[in-house]
Amino acid sequence: MIESLTFFFDANNRLKISKKNFNSYDVYCEAIEKGHRIGEFTWCHQMKNIFIYVNEHPEDAENYISWELLENAQQTDALKEALTLMEPYLIKIAYNKLKENAYIYRFRTIKERNSDIYTKQAQSIYQSQLCSAIKAIRRIKEKVSNEPVLLDFGNIQYILPSHFGFCLGVQNAIERAYETIANYPNKSIYMLSELIHNPFVNRDLNARGLRYLQTDKGEWLDGNGSICEKTVESQALWNLLKPEDIVIIPAFGATHDDKLRLIKKGITLKDFDATCMLVEKVWKTIKEHAQNGFTTIIHGKYYHEETKATFSNAISYGPALIISDLKEAEILGQIIQAPEPEKTALFKKHFSDRCSQDFDPMRDLEKIAVVNQTTLLRNHTIAIIRYFKAVLSKHYGADQIQKHLWENTKGDTLCYATQVNQDALIKALDRSIDIALVVGGKNSSNTYQLYQLCAEKFKECAHYIQSEANILDRNSINHYVYSKSASEFEERPFLKQTEKPIRILITGGASCPDGIIQQVIYKINGLFPQSELRSMETVLEELNQQ
Repeated sequence: MIESLTFFFDANNRLKISKKNFNSYDVYCEAIEKGHRIGEFTWCHQMKNIFIYVNEHPEDAENYISWELLENAQQTDALKEALTLMEPYLIKIAYNKLKENAYIYRFRTIKERNSDIYTKQAQSIYQSQLCSAIKAIRRIKEKVSNEPVLLDFGNIQYILPSHFGFCLGVQNAIERAYETIANYPNKSIYMLSELIHNPFVNRDLNARGLRYLQTDKGEWLDGNGSICEKTVESQALWNLLKPEDIVIIPAFGATHDDKLRLIKKGITLKDFDATCMLVEKVWKTIKEHAQNGFTTIIHGKYYHEETKATFSNAISYGPALIISDLKEAEILGQIIQAPEPEKTALFKKHFSDRCSQDFDPMRDLEKIAVVNQTTLLRNHTIAIIRYFKAVLSKHYGADQIQKHLWENTKGDTLCYATQVNQDALIKALDRSIDIALVVGGKNSSNTYQLYQLCAEKFKECAHYIQSEANILDRNSINHYVYSKSASEFEERPFLKQTEKPIRILITGGASCPDGIIQQVIYKINGLFPQSELRSMETVLEELNQQ
């Protein structure tokens, strides 16, 4: 009979040890079955049934040492063996007590929500009587779009979709951040990177003491917010973290490398992880199809935090590859159908920096499953799936398609909030409109998708702005040119129409607060003599009577 052995951790992912002498450690373990079983392993030349137990409130806390300290200390052979054995399970240990199908933090109901924690602290950013009234009368169902609303100010009319602005994942992340600030006033609180892609929200959180560990591109920062040239710099915030500090993981999630770095420093993860559960849904889908032998094809922007986090999760289960659009899907389709050695050469040319280690195009493209960055346009992902279905049907035969394309691949890994914002905008686009304004953070993927829909119809009369500050005057506006590498604005004509009323469509991305939308309306109204406009009180009264 195989003997059982249990190792012990605390809530900060620190391992229980027995001290041999100064700076020399041995691992502490007991010959019992307790906690979570990770499997059978050879331990000190004998096969053992290994368990891990997390004691969240140990009485002997001084005997629990962070992984980082242990790696740099003198170790017994048994401790070296224990560290090697348990390292692949560190993330699972950090999220102990979570069942396979559980989410880190499920969306709370309206009664459970704590929106006051942020709306009352930064009213100009978050509060809008107009937007609240629109959502109250038009959002009959959270996941189903409705007809747009017309705000008639006289010479200026605004059309707003039934669904725009904050999604539940963003609300959840913001609430977690403000709650953490309120609940831990004496602790150093960090964000892994931008909490959400909105500069006004992030700036307000920074003003309340939160600091970023790194940029959205993964570059390490110091206490002044400057990029560190090397990760060994002593002033890099990553290098200053202490086990008692708090690090909030943003709504996009985090890569395994970042999580492991936090775990090894003794930072608790589970209680401050604001990963959106719809991003987690993608990860669970990946695990399911990977366990059935399918390679993960991620439709996403390879430089985006969410895609990087999803890729990191995917490669923990099997081979994975990132494609950015239909054009790249078509290149991959050519590779699937190409003979060897052309297949390998083409793959190396186009995807060698977008795939998991040891990816073999001869083996790993026979069975594929498509998932996506949750904030992309649904029709783009559906087009990619349809294309792969046609390619695989041609290559293997239509009757064999389920063996080569994951049958549950129907684009359902898109965020429903992103989708309903898109659906609501499409309904609004059918109205008579002169100008379209899309409001949101400059690095917000879902906001850019909304802008793309507007630009397809209105061309240069569709503008992507961050806030009312981009409206320069009645004749000009600063339009943001979305780019992965640079922040560029171009000045464009704005209210050039002479016929009245001017009809302006306004929508906001999933990380755009309602207060910013209202400030945009105030700014535009301020460009006209008040004698030409109906009052805000009159418009609100009419809106509330609908």
